[in-house]
Amino acid sequence: MRSGDRIGGAIKRAEQDLMAAKSAAVRPAGLTVPQYSALLALSENPGAPAATLARLCLTTPQTMTTILQNLVALGLVERTPNQWQSNVLENRLTETGQARFHEADRAAVAVEQKLADAFSDEERAQLRALLQRCSDVLSQS
Repeated sequence: MRSGDRIGGAIKRAEQDLMAAKSAAVRPAGLTVPQYSALLALSENPGAPAATLARLCLTTPQTMTTILQNLVALGLVERTPNQWQSNVLENRLTETGQARFHEADRAAVAVEQKLADAFSDEERAQLRALLQRCSDVLSQS
């Protein structure tokens, strides 16, 4: 199979271009894409432990722990022991974290909207279905 015929390269290029656009979008808020992803997950799941956030952000628990430590150092997240399981830390956005998240989210949503606008409703549905099929096939390997 010639390299130009390989679908993996096209998927990787699109993913890299999306991550570069999102990185540029969230940088003015002082965030990286992984930090933004963690804040997004926390905004939708207040109190979630690191392991849950790692699953939601498609990363490892060790990587999420590092991301959370950096967000705590920036004053964007606070971590407190769970009242029933003291070895589990609950994570929540601080007021500053919420403000920074909203700033970054506006920019990240604009990137997603620009991408979505390049397709019709039918094409977006088809693209999602095709990408899901890719994930399904690859997760069976």
